Formats: sequence, structure tokens, C-alpha cells
Amino acid sequence: MTKNKFMLMTMSVLTAITLAACGDTEEDSMNPADPDNQVDMTEEMDEAMDEDADEMDEDMGHEGMEHSSSGEVPEGLAEAENPKFEVGSKVIMNADHMPGMDGAEATVVGAYDTTVYSLSFTPTTGGEPIENHKWVIHEELEEAGATPLSVGDEIIIAEDHMEGMRGATSIIDSVEETTVYMVDFNTTDSNEAVTNHKWVTESELSAE
Repeated sequence: MTKNKFMLMTMSVLTAITLAACGDTEEDSMNPADPDNQVDMTEEMDEAMDEDADEMDEDMGHEGMEHSSSGEVPEGLAEAENPKFEVGSKVIMNADHMPGMDGAEATVVGAYDTTVYSLSFTPTTGGEPIENHKWVIHEELEEAGATPLSVGDEIIIAEDHMEGMRGATSIIDSVEETTVYMVDFNTTDSNEAVTNHKWVTESELSAE
């Protein structure tokens, strides 16, 4: 056998071995029975489940939320004397307290000067804690007194904007003295008619 033929045969054998090895690698990478692949598949499933859980947590924050109300307001709540948006005004909401709210056109049906709070609480009916709920006004808190509360204060909610809210002990997350508005609107996602919605702050509204 000549030297050239020997070299050609050697190269052919090496090429065949390399291709076989690559084939095995591709089969292994696609084989669900391979232990390494099982680990990868498990990690992907865990990531997908975590994403679904995050989406469910966001939705649960609005579970039991009463979008509409009777329009009644707490005793002692003062009507705004010179609101930026008068009753009957058409406005655009720039807030996402609930699905279908941000960007919706609304009609102002009430304007009141008060102190407004975002707060965190665990519903009295059980379930996951609600964080940074917007909004509850000073007059909707039990024995709040005449002086605005401070961030970190603990107070009991006397209103029931959502299931499990009335009677819940809450922690104040933010405090703002402003004009709050009650509005009528149709949600942008389902066109649900919402009447006498409480509350939207002045900074969350813009002229149509």
C-alpha cells in the first residue's frame, strides 16, 4: 500500500468516526430520556410556571374589586371648591389600578378635596396580601382623626372597595393631599361600563 493511499484511508476513517460522534450528539440533544435533557426540560417548565404564577398574582390583586359603586361618599367628605376637572368634564385616565383603566375616557361625576392613601393589607376573607392598593381616602379609615396619617402608620379600613377590605388592618404606603375624583367610564379591554368609580387622583387625569 502506498503512503498516499494509507493517508486517504486514515482520513476517511477519522471522518466517519467524527460524523458518527456528531450524530450521537444530535440524537442525545433531542432525546428526552437523556438525564441532561431532562434537567433542561425541567428548568424550562419551572420558568414557565413561575411566569404564570406572577401573572396570577397580578390578577389576584384585583380579585373581588368593586369597579362600580352606589355613588355614596363618606360623611364629612368635602366637595372640591375649584377642581381642575369639573363635574361633567370628559377626561382621560392615566392610571392602571385595574385592567382596562389606563387610557380610558371617563366622565367626572364627583370631585372632593381630601387626603388620599395607598396602603397594604391582608383581606379579612383570607388570601394573598394586597400591596400598594390605590386609593383609600382619609374619610374611609376608622378613627383616623382630623390630622393626615403618615407613611408606615397602621389603620383599619372602614370601606369595602373590594372583598375582604372592610375591617382589615392596613399599613400606609403613601400619603397625598389632593383632589380625588369619582368617574364613569368604559374599560378599554372589555368595554365594561363602570359607574361611580372611587377613586382617581387629579394627577392621574388629563383633559380629553
